[in-house]
Parts: sequence; structure tokens; C-alpha cells
Amino acid sequence: MTEGASAVDHADYAAMTDAAFRTMVRSWIEANYPADKRFIVSRVGMDVIGGWVRALGDRGWLCPSWPTEYGGMGLPIRKQIIMMEEMARHGCARYPDQAINHVGPLLIQFGTEAQKARHLPKIAKGREIWCQGYSEPGAGSDLAALQCKAVSDGDDFIVTGEKIWTTLATCADWIFALVRTDNSGKKQHGITMLLVDLASPGVTVRPIESFTGEVEFAQVIFDNVRVPKTNVVGQVDEGWALAKAVLGHERVIVGAPITSMMGLRQLESLAQALGAFADQSFADRYAELRLDVHDLTALFESFVRRIEEGEEIGPDVSLLKITATELQARISEEILSLAGDQARVAEPIQLPQMTVDPLAIYAAARVPTIYGGANEVQRNLIAKSVLKLPS
Repeated sequence: MTEGASAVDHADYAAMTDAAFRTMVRSWIEANYPADKRFIVSRVGMDVIGGWVRALGDRGWLCPSWPTEYGGMGLPIRKQIIMMEEMARHGCARYPDQAINHVGPLLIQFGTEAQKARHLPKIAKGREIWCQGYSEPGAGSDLAALQCKAVSDGDDFIVTGEKIWTTLATCADWIFALVRTDNSGKKQHGITMLLVDLASPGVTVRPIESFTGEVEFAQVIFDNVRVPKTNVVGQVDEGWALAKAVLGHERVIVGAPITSMMGLRQLESLAQALGAFADQSFADRYAELRLDVHDLTALFESFVRRIEEGEEIGPDVSLLKITATELQARISEEILSLAGDQARVAEPIQLPQMTVDPLAIYAAARVPTIYGGANEVQRNLIAKSVLKLPS
């Protein structure tokens, strides 16, 4: 990191012209982002990218969409997109962002003042990392079927059960978890949102290794874990509404265009190196993908504006999730096809400005079509809840 990278910039970003803001962001990223961590395909933990996360936090740039009073930048959507574009241009890796994208907005809207004071400043500085405790072995697409239970015991809950496919739990400090506090009514009732310190006695985090050898996911086991009732967000038994709010935000975040922007940059660099733009057929396909990225960006902006205006995000957000993840997949397929016999697992393609690993890009692009609710499930949601088609 360059000298002065930890200084917080108190400029009124919203008042800056877009061009001046872009120049500032680009210059700072160029000076501060580690060159050996550009265009990392997989999601990485704090052991790999922690220095960059903390540098963003020290500068006050870790939470672009948060209000300034909570340590954010208070950026309007257009400048948030500019930051995404510059992050994509420089191949900035995706860091653990559950706290920034989910926990922060959740606490800002529903948390107590004590919860906000305890967690938001640390999150905004990159000093507190969170993971999401939703899915269970018997509750994935049917999330309301969850059975991880929390039993009242004086001023505490005693939590027993497990969560599965928990993203980057191995580097997290806290988990925001949905727990079952009542089984007597409809399954959507009796669910509570609970904040759990992963250092609590009785918590076990077991890494899950993927077929690529990476450890992005984990199983989190709760064995009679004592959690203060002051860690409940919202009301006991009424956490389903909060869960849906977080899921709506999650599908907006999954729909962010930054991954497709980065993939398009990799495709462009590979095509230039191979002379592929001389092939009109490829040039046409590239142009179509580039226009698709512009369309995705416009769609993403529309949903973020709705969030900023306090509008509830409905089931139509599934359209954004489908559009983004399937565009990402198409870009990865074009990279793989263009690489041809150079697409070897052990030998990524070395380009002047970056390294491109076509098979890793292709494999990574499959994952987002499943998490956050598989795209097949999202299509069913659109059919039932948006188009009102019969079951």
C-alpha cells in the first residue's frame, strides 16, 4: 500500500463530477491494489485479501452504499457503478462482503442502537467479518423448513443445529443466522434472526472442499451455544420478513454487473492477444455480450434505486439474478471456446496485463446460477408471483 493509503478522504463524493470521481478512484486503486492479486477467479478469504479490505476500510471506501453517518460513502448509484467498473478494470478480487451487503443494511433498518454501535463501525473498517447462516441440510430452496432451534433460557437462547454451504465461514467472526424459536404454527412463523459470535463455546466450523480444491464453503454446527437475547434482530418469531428482505438484497448483489464486467475484460484481453477481433463472427458475439453487460447494468441500477428509495424488493428481483448469472456463464463459455486447446487446468494463459484461466473461469461461473436460489427456482418464482401463472 502506498503512503497515506490509510487516510480517510472526507470529500463530498456526491458533489464530484463523474469524471473526477472516476479519475480519483482509478488512481487510488492503481497505487494500492496488490498486483499479484489481480483477476482472481474464486472468492477468497481474509488470509488472501485482508490487507486490501482493511485499506479500503481505513480510507472509508469499504461501504459505498451505506449512509455516511454509519461509516459509508453515501454514494449515488451512478458513482457506485463507477467504482464497480474501476474494480473490474483492475481485476480486484471479491472479498468477504456479507457484512457490507447484508448485515449492515439489516442493522441500519432493523437493528437496535446498541447493535448498530457495536457492529457497524467495525464492519465499515473491515475489522469484523460475517457469514450468512441460512441453508440447512433439509432447508435449501425451501428455506422456511429450517430446524436449527433456539430455546429460551433466561436472558439467553440456547442454539442447537447446523447450517450448510456457509460461504467463507472459515474466515468470519460472526454469523447472522435464522433459527427456529417456535414450531407451533405455519413454518414461516417462529423464525428468528439471531447474531452469533463464532468464537462462542459450542460452535464448530468445518470447511467443505470443492472439486477444485478450494475451501469457499463450510458447515457450521451449534452445540448448545448460548446467545444473548440482545442479539435478536427485530422481533422474536418474526424473522421471516427480515429473511426475505435480506434475500431480496442478496439477489440484487448477485445481480451486480462487476463479475460480468471483469469477465468481459478478460475476454477482450484474450481476444486481442489471439487476434480474434479479425474474425467478424467473434467480433459480433463480443459486441452482443458487451451490450448485454450494459443492459444488465441498467437493470441493476433500477433495483438499487428502489432500495435507496425505501421500496420493498419483490419477487421480480429474480429476473436480475437470472440475467446476471447467465450472462456471466455465457461470457465464460466464450472465453473457454476462444482459448481452445490452451484451456488447460495446470497452465493458465499468461497475457501482458493479466493471467486468464479459462477452465477456472468456466467452473466459477456455474456456481452463481445455484446459490442465492437456483435459477430454476427463480423462474418458478417469476411465473407464480410476477406473471401469476397457474401452478
